[in-house]
Amino acid sequence: MAIIKTEHLTYTYSSGTPFEKVAIDDINLEIEEGEIVGVIGHTGSGKSTLIQHFNGLVRPSSGKIYIDGKDIWSDQVKIRDVRFQVGLVFQYPEYQLFEETVYKDIAFGPKNMGLSEDEIKKRVLEAADFVELPSSALEKSPFELSGGQKRRVAIAGVIAMEPKVLILDEPTAGLDPKGRDHILGQIVQYHRETKRTVLIVSHSMEDVAKFANKVLVMNQSKMFCYDDVERVFSQSEEIAQMGLAIPQITRVFVELAKRGYPVHSNVYTVDQAKKQLLQLLKGGNQAWL
Repeated sequence: MAIIKTEHLTYTYSSGTPFEKVAIDDINLEIEEGEIVGVIGHTGSGKSTLIQHFNGLVRPSSGKIYIDGKDIWSDQVKIRDVRFQVGLVFQYPEYQLFEETVYKDIAFGPKNMGLSEDEIKKRVLEAADFVELPSSALEKSPFELSGGQKRRVAIAGVIAMEPKVLILDEPTAGLDPKGRDHILGQIVQYHRETKRTVLIVSHSMEDVAKFANKVLVMNQSKMFCYDDVERVFSQSEEIAQMGLAIPQITRVFVELAKRGYPVHSNVYTVDQAKKQLLQLLKGGNQAWL
């Protein structure tokens, strides 16, 4: 069953004014429960506007959004509940920390859900442990922490609400390679352990190739495609024409295929490249290397 479904979803900024702009245009999409999805697109493609519709932060100009089979705008009074079901971590979420302590920041969402103090404490401790925040950090001010730790606090605050869908907008932006790999590893581990649906907006095709099993590509306010990683990256030329950089290893194999070498061009990870080259060597194709 689709955990997220849209029907002819359209949103227009500044409608009826000279500044009118269609941000997303006629999006029809179904994301199955338990998927981990990479959302990609150039700046201004509509990807950030799209994900903000999924938890009701933005109301569509036309069309419908269903979360777990329910039209989220059928009862405006309950739109707040949707934001507990679909947790959204914004880009640079550490700038949104505001409480006196890390504990209070992580507890903010569960507290607004009306949970008991015991349940709030349980969720805070579990979320902090999941993102590898030491218990000694919980009573500190979040502003005493490093940039990477602040980001983990922000992610923990959303995880603590135990949403059915976790959406992260550029969660690794501004981090060094080690910090980026650490955050992505924690997100993948979260998906593996909880089996919940995860959407990650990213500009890095390498990152998407590592973590996603489905990819949603936005282009000029429209959905270009939504499919398995392999099928999406097999359209490397079309993706490149949108101004998106396909993974470096994919570019290498596309070029090798163009030059007549017996390789597949839909390679998007180093492990896949290694496996294919070893198979070719075993098959007696050493001559072309």
